[in-house]
Amino acid sequence: MGSIRRLDATGFPLLLARLAVGIAFLYYGVQKIADPIAFLKSIEAYNILPTEPSWIINGIAVVLPWTEVLCAGALLSGIQLRSAALLTSGMLMAFTPAIYLLGSSLVGTKPEFQSLCDVIADCGCGSGAIPVCPKLATNCVLLVLSVWALVSRSTRFRGGLIPGVG
Repeated sequence: MGSIRRLDATGFPLLLARLAVGIAFLYYGVQKIADPIAFLKSIEAYNILPTEPSWIINGIAVVLPWTEVLCAGALLSGIQLRSAALLTSGMLMAFTPAIYLLGSSLVGTKPEFQSLCDVIADCGCGSGAIPVCPKLATNCVLLVLSVWALVSRSTRFRGGLIPGVG
């Protein structure tokens, strides 16, 4: 436990967590903003959200990518770091089980989808159809890093990449 605290005090795990989660959310958010119709269709494919009234799912398709980009900006700049880390953690806690449910619902629907790790699906992240298992692993790593950014007590690299800025 003491070695984890000493490592956290250096600030480098926090910086790594901020950069990794920030870059990932910036990339995925921009991909969704670039093709909102594809993102809307991928949300509908989950069959989790109500399609009527249509403004609910349409609103989510518009607001969610911009929320991801804003959180990415906050993580990368260090401004409102804990708020951004809390939001990204919450999003990942929603996205990860949804991807698991989507993948498990597709097992057996095609001859090549014999197990969850065989399933290739469009998770809605903006990357197109990808294998489900690596995406789940990526989300779990991002969740751990996001939670680290949330709970880290380090004050180094908290205010921005440049000391005294942010």
